[in-house]
Amino acid sequence: MKNILIVDGHQSYEGAKGKLNRTLTEHMVNQLKADNRVQTTFVQEGYNIEQEQHKYLWADVVIYQTPVYWFSVPGLMKTYMDEVFAYGIFFEGSERYGEGGLLKGKKYFFSTTWNAPQEAFEDRSQFFGGITPDEALVHLHRTHIYCGMETLPGYACYDVISNPQVDRFLDGLTGHLKNVLSL
Repeated sequence: MKNILIVDGHQSYEGAKGKLNRTLTEHMVNQLKADNRVQTTFVQEGYNIEQEQHKYLWADVVIYQTPVYWFSVPGLMKTYMDEVFAYGIFFEGSERYGEGGLLKGKKYFFSTTWNAPQEAFEDRSQFFGGITPDEALVHLHRTHIYCGMETLPGYACYDVISNPQVDRFLDGLTGHLKNVLSL
């Protein structure tokens, strides 16, 4: 049994109400709660910084369910990280830069929703030039590695506005959870 924290980083704006990210978050909770202890945070609904810090200390695995806006997480999610990831709790100084992470032994991954189609990543001649969504989000991974966390492979839903395939996304997420978390 694992302690799993799921952070839903959706931020609404006109045209993006967050239904898909909420659906994916709720799906994960339903898939995981029978055999694990699960807590959630919906960043847009507000949070208490100290309580969030305790959730990270409690968690064995942190899963971020978030849309990608302008090649990163939404502004509220970035603010959440800025406020919650505190010196002395998540990291400290060290002789060698980047080795002062205090969350060693904890794992995380990003489950993301992109409006970009899958081929924009996989086809080297298209926009992302053959990199994966995880590689496109290297700055977010570096943040977590800096805090001592171990990266698990991410999950991505593509073309979510132009061609939403919710049932396919949910089935894929179920399989991803089983593979990555060894359920």
